[in-house]
Amino acid sequence: MQGVEYPKDIELAFLRQIGCVGEYCKGYVHGLKILDLRMPDRSKSFGSTDALLLLMATIWGVNYAVVKYAGLAFGALAFTWMRVLIATLMLIVAVLLQRKQWPTRSDALRLLGLGVLGNGLYQLLFVFGVSRTRVGSAALILASAPAFIALLSWARGVEQISARAWSGIALSVGGVGIVMLGSAAGASQQGSIVGALIVFVGVLCWTVYTVGLQPLTHRVDPVQLSALTMAGGMLPLVFATPFAVSHIASAHASATAWWCVAYSSVISIGIAYLFYYRGIRVLGPTRTSMYSNLQPIVAILTGWVALGEAPTSWQIAGTASIIGGLFLTRA
Repeated sequence: MQGVEYPKDIELAFLRQIGCVGEYCKGYVHGLKILDLRMPDRSKSFGSTDALLLLMATIWGVNYAVVKYAGLAFGALAFTWMRVLIATLMLIVAVLLQRKQWPTRSDALRLLGLGVLGNGLYQLLFVFGVSRTRVGSAALILASAPAFIALLSWARGVEQISARAWSGIALSVGGVGIVMLGSAAGASQQGSIVGALIVFVGVLCWTVYTVGLQPLTHRVDPVQLSALTMAGGMLPLVFATPFAVSHIASAHASATAWWCVAYSSVISIGIAYLFYYRGIRVLGPTRTSMYSNLQPIVAILTGWVALGEAPTSWQIAGTASIIGGLFLTRA
């Protein structure tokens, strides 16, 4: 500051500028923590990760009625082919716009392999199963996934589950059982039983996919992870391309059916999956999967309004048990 007429005044102004920059950077970093899906949030209290997972559960809960409507309009295989293809192309474009370095070859191959299971076979089983059973029943069967994920995570040493967490899982699974008993008591068609079994096999595929994905979420960008696993899911569907294209051309679907395709591919797969991957990374696979137990509540209400599938007293009792298990596990 030598050679300046009022050095102290300039020094004070300079320090004020630094202070302003510091405050700006502080706010900027805080904004990134909320928006960046890779930023960890280790807090035990309810935070941004929990909010994103609640939004994810709502999106996926609505998706059951959407999938059933569009699956009946286009056919389960053609609809699955469209939604996975659209989501794959959207995510690949997002990765190219990022201009980041791709994962290592071994990680990329592993993600493609997991995608075959989690976004290929699972999506097929999910759409076929939902098309053949009640929306609420399918949602509740999938809500049992946390129990299987916790068991596989513990067996592989991915995470340790406390006694309180196990109690929450048991309470949630018990809630699923209550609702399923009510659904079974009112079921009269064999197709609903077949659909339930198909959905359950999908739960097993999703369990292996989720636990296998957990270590990769720590070193792979979430958008790249989504794109590679979705591309892997498209591999088994490539063989169905001729059938899917011809079936779509002859479907003569309504505008509502096409909107269902957009919702189920862009929002349910392309966006909500990013929230799911953040949850796996920050909270672990078991706690993240517990939020999926909120899906039946949304699915049952959506099915009631959109498809006329009125909820029963069994379902109300079961959903109360599911919510209790969720908060007990998250505590």
